[in-house]
Amino acid sequence: MRIANAKSDSRKTLVIVGPTGSGKTGVAVNLALRLGGEVISADSRAIYRGMDIGTAKPSVSEMQGVRHFGFDLVEPGERFTVVDFQEYCREVMADIRARGKLPIIAGGTGLYVDAVLYDYGFSDIVKKTCSDRTEMSSDFVVVGVKWERDELRARLAERANKLFAQDIVGETKRLVRQYGWENEAMKANIYPIVWRMMEDEITEDEAKELSVFEDWHLAKRQMTWLARNKNIIWLRLDEIENYVYNLYR
Repeated sequence: MRIANAKSDSRKTLVIVGPTGSGKTGVAVNLALRLGGEVISADSRAIYRGMDIGTAKPSVSEMQGVRHFGFDLVEPGERFTVVDFQEYCREVMADIRARGKLPIIAGGTGLYVDAVLYDYGFSDIVKKTCSDRTEMSSDFVVVGVKWERDELRARLAERANKLFAQDIVGETKRLVRQYGWENEAMKANIYPIVWRMMEDEITEDEAKELSVFEDWHLAKRQMTWLARNKNIIWLRLDEIENYVYNLYR
């Protein structure tokens, strides 16, 4: 594990990465409260307005008064590329720093995160791939949330139960009425699974199982991507807060 230097890293932008359901947002909020920071979401699913429960956006109470960015940027189906996120994130980081706060990026969309960490150029967005990456910018400290496989699957199952308790069915109905089922954003996340349940193709328990299955495969893809970055400091969730606090105080 790479050990960061406290003197040189004390005001670098903090980045917290990890697979879906790993607890990135919660620890980012806690650190923002302790360090005077604000959180930037790097989640390509949470950029859509109205898709709150299905993309697991934190509630107002979960934000604990910490200012968040990166949510509700565009309407479902509206074009928003990694270049758009890169530009948006740069502007927000500059704004946060101008107000004397610490930018904290939290997310699991690997390309979004890397576009900022590696300062990608996108002269040809269609052909730009991970193989084009350069050295990571020295302006960041990157911490990854580490879980054992069985532990993460259990967390994903718990989250699936929470989504249904929060009325994901009602949110899906509203989104279908507002945007139509042909909207590309509606074909991602948990919404197609919920729609099958609403059409009586599957039961609620089966919908939850499918949700966990899809999230688990997403988590594995995210971990494969993140494993390429050798600068990530991997820690268990309960280790991160004190480690980072001691690094930045």
